[in-house]
This record gives sequence, structure tokens and C-alpha cells, in this order.
Amino acid sequence: MSITPFTQINTLKITRTFCLNIIKDLTVDQLNKVPAGYNNNIIWNIAHMIAAQEGVCYLRAGKSTNISEAFYNSYKPGSKPEAEVTAGDIDTIKSLLLGSFDQLEKDLQTNHFENYMPWATRYGVEMKSIHDAVNFLPFHDGMHMGYIMALKRLV
Repeated sequence: MSITPFTQINTLKITRTFCLNIIKDLTVDQLNKVPAGYNNNIIWNIAHMIAAQEGVCYLRAGKSTNISEAFYNSYKPGSKPEAEVTAGDIDTIKSLLLGSFDQLEKDLQTNHFENYMPWATRYGVEMKSIHDAVNFLPFHDGMHMGYIMALKRLV
């Protein structure tokens, strides 16, 4: 029995809701702090989950992202925090963390990703379809949740 993209989206919603709960009491300074020995901060990891979802699903299918190019470039793989994120931008990131699924679900239902280009992640996972991509996202988010929990202990 294979796992459907919609089941994985529900898993992502649970993970991301948990993420919002564990950071709810953190200040703007705590969310932006890059502890010694780390390359990024909590808010970067959260925004990166959104950018990764857009890249893995939309860009790999030759589609435009649902986020701005500036947002994507600021949080795509290989990026790092370049400036402090404001309280307003943090609110936007928190909103996108769960809100980004609405469009993804609609696009999955309408076969928006028919031209998905196969590729392999740096973890050796083969992505042959949007189904594979959506199934990969909980693994990716889980890694970043681990980073977020480690960072939280240091801020």
C-alpha cells in the first residue's frame, strides 16, 4: 500500500503545527539568534521548510512558486540568514508554514505537476514524480524540526 500525497500533507500539517507550538513563546531575538557553531537560526529553518516545499514541488515541475522569488532565494537550500527577520515577517512565515498546503492540495487535485522532472536529492532519494516529492517532505521537515529543537535549547 503506497502513501498518498494527501496523507503526507496531513503528516506535514501535524509536524508544522507542533513546530509552531514549540516556538510560540520565543521572542524575535530568540528566533533570529544564530548560536555559535551553527549556520542558521530557528526562523530560517521554518522559512526553509516552506521554500523547500515550493522548490521540490513547483520548481522541479517547471512551475512558478507560490512565494516570491526573494523569499525563495533567502531560504532555499544553501542559503543562510543574511539579515534579522522582523516581527511582521515572522508572522508571515508562521502563516505560510500551514497556509502553503492549501494551494498544494488544489494543485495535486488538478494534476498541476504533470511535467515533473525526475531528480535525486543529496540524500540519495530518487524523485520521479510529485508523489515522490510530497512523500519526501515529512523526512525533510523532520530533519529541520530536529535543528529547531536543538537551536531552541541554545537561545
